[in-house]
Amino acid sequence: MESVWNDVKTTIKKTIPGHSYSMWIKPIRFVKIQHSNIVLSCPNTFSKKRILDLYSDLIETEIKKISGQNRKLLIEVAVKDKSFVKKPDAGLQMFLPNETVRSHTGRLLRRDFTFDQFVVGNSNDFAYSASLSLASQKLVHQNSLFLLSKPGMGKSHLSQAIGNHILSQHISDKVYYITAEDFTNEMVESFKRGSINDFKNKYRSGCDVLLFEDIHYLSGKERTQIELALTLDDLIESGKRIIFSSCYLPGDIPKLSDKLRSLLSCSIISNIDSPDFRTRVRILQKKSKERGYSVADDIIHYLSSELTEDIRQLESGLVSVSAKSSLLGEPIDLKLAESVVKNIVQQKKTITIDKIKKFVCKEFNISVQEIASRSRKKRIIFPRQIAIYLARRYTDAPLQTIGKNFNRYHATALHSIGTIERGIKENITIKRQVELLCDKLDAGKI
Repeated sequence: MESVWNDVKTTIKKTIPGHSYSMWIKPIRFVKIQHSNIVLSCPNTFSKKRILDLYSDLIETEIKKISGQNRKLLIEVAVKDKSFVKKPDAGLQMFLPNETVRSHTGRLLRRDFTFDQFVVGNSNDFAYSASLSLASQKLVHQNSLFLLSKPGMGKSHLSQAIGNHILSQHISDKVYYITAEDFTNEMVESFKRGSINDFKNKYRSGCDVLLFEDIHYLSGKERTQIELALTLDDLIESGKRIIFSSCYLPGDIPKLSDKLRSLLSCSIISNIDSPDFRTRVRILQKKSKERGYSVADDIIHYLSSELTEDIRQLESGLVSVSAKSSLLGEPIDLKLAESVVKNIVQQKKTITIDKIKKFVCKEFNISVQEIASRSRKKRIIFPRQIAIYLARRYTDAPLQTIGKNFNRYHATALHSIGTIERGIKENITIKRQVELLCDKLDAGKI
């Protein structure tokens, strides 16, 4: 029967993409025939889930074609997951998968951002496979990955999943999870304190895995780009793993040094597109189950057909439907779902950059001429940055178009968006102010 399995693998290799075959099918080994079942083994639980989700029907079909017998597929993990992992110079330390994982420096890794919690579909298949391969050290000749997508598509989830996976398997590895802004601020502070050598040693000698978010925010920051390029040279030379994330291809990031652009371009660039209908359904089903919502399939399908922009919008629709049902004491039916999503979808379609510009001007009591002027007054700069941020969030216009509407360059628009995003994370007043404006836009009060 082992020869039959080898023939099955050969056939499957011709029918699926090469990277998918190498990642998932090639490592599978024949174990035994058990009654009417064929028992195969794979390296880990992630592989098992992936194979059963996407390839079980294909495998069973090919086994029947080649052997002439119906066989139910059973998958075993070759080396069982252990509840304890070895820690250097210590005894055994229990690994707690439900706890928030702290990387050795930088930001916390979200405990729910794991490979197991990531819903895989046609839009993100390659990015998922590349991320898991890098985390599992299966990419022998390539140690850097560039995750590319617009906001809300899951690149931060995959980036942190890599960190979580590595820390769960190799607790002594030093995983650094930071943003471009964090790196810049830390470098500036080290110069001020006269500790720049400590900063350099920390990243060049003390880092095994670097998770670097939002690399595009280094646009125009020449000194930071120089330092990062030198750091990357050392990490690459030492065979360390590096994961970048961005909304833009390296070649599209303005005011980026040739050296840094070249280093980024040498990574495996993995694009994450908007999820298709089937994937959106699976995302909502998973999120609904995790949060204990009772949502019928027809409502799940309705939300999936209407909320197509990104995963954040999709999750927002699910949460809003459940919240409205709970607050009003009404069942989650189609009528309630329609009332929740109609403004999200319909109003967004009618929002333009000009409408946002006028709306923000009215809210901050400034003129349209002022917001598009060259003025550097604080009372003008902040509303302009918010307007640019909202234009990016509520329209499909490229950065060049948004910048032009405010008499600004592409890089300046990018800087404005980054400023407001940081403000939302770090300043509760800005967060509430932006949320209020978004609520008004969502409600059509524009």
